[in-house]
Amino acid sequence: MLPVRRNNDSWLPDIFNDFFDNSWMERPTYTAPAINVIENEKEYEVELAAPGLDKDDFKVHVDAEGNLHIEMEKKNETKEGKKHGRFLRREFSYEKFQQTLLLPEDIDSEKIEAKVEKGVLNVILPKKEKIQTTAPVKQIAIQ
Repeated sequence: MLPVRRNNDSWLPDIFNDFFDNSWMERPTYTAPAINVIENEKEYEVELAAPGLDKDDFKVHVDAEGNLHIEMEKKNETKEGKKHGRFLRREFSYEKFQQTLLLPEDIDSEKIEAKVEKGVLNVILPKKEKIQTTAPVKQIAIQ
């Protein structure tokens, strides 16, 4: 595990923090979307929290090694008021997320489905149908 430096134990003396104070600046926080994985007899369901996103913001695919890749990319641009060619306010927003899940061997990759509904990406991973075969009974001759 890599060491993480926390703000409260900064190596810079407090005088430098006061001099370069940027607490007035908004700091974005980046977190990965929450993921739930649910299993029942017929399928696995992957739920990924995606508020404000639609189906065009996602790419979902299974690679040759059997890994499920979920990619999300959202670009927003908000423009407010121009005056003589100068921006009075302009904001750009860009979010990108990628998650790879190793699929179990019992997945029928030909029948995987995905949909976005009410701020949640749902990926349905159907299990292969198990064929119930009974082993043939072999009679043993007694001598």
